[in-house]
Amino acid sequence: MKQSFAARLAALAAVAVVGASGSALAQPFHGHHGGGAGGDVAMAIAALKGQLNLNTSQQQMWDNAAAATKAAHQQGRANFQQLHDALAAELAKAEPDLAAVAAVGDNVRAQNMALQKQVRDGWLALYATFSPDQKAIVRDSIRARMARMEQFRQQRQ
Repeated sequence: MKQSFAARLAALAAVAVVGASGSALAQPFHGHHGGGAGGDVAMAIAALKGQLNLNTSQQQMWDNAAAATKAAHQQGRANFQQLHDALAAELAKAEPDLAAVAAVGDNVRAQNMALQKQVRDGWLALYATFSPDQKAIVRDSIRARMARMEQFRQQRQ
């Protein structure tokens, strides 16, 4: 009975560690609190492709940014699996080392943050090539999105 309680306590602690380590990991890649792999910038631009009338050079940059976004998403999933595997391995032990799991979580979070910045920088480089009209389309889309988010926030209160 005492062993069962200790196992449950270890599992709860592990969930807390993964929650703290894994939540930031999921965010950059699943559109929560900051958007997709490149954040709100990437999402704002990616959603507008049909309206932007990209030139050939911009289209090439678009394709590169989209490919980098997809690769970062896949790497983020692999990183999450690494964290999951580390947690499972520790929980299989009689005395799990939750500090080791936390260290893996910190490493995964740092890797994913670096990926997110790389992706964001690619989308920002594309944005830098936009004409004033193209930038206005992005700006107006972001404004509308912010207004929807504010409206949602007010409805929740």
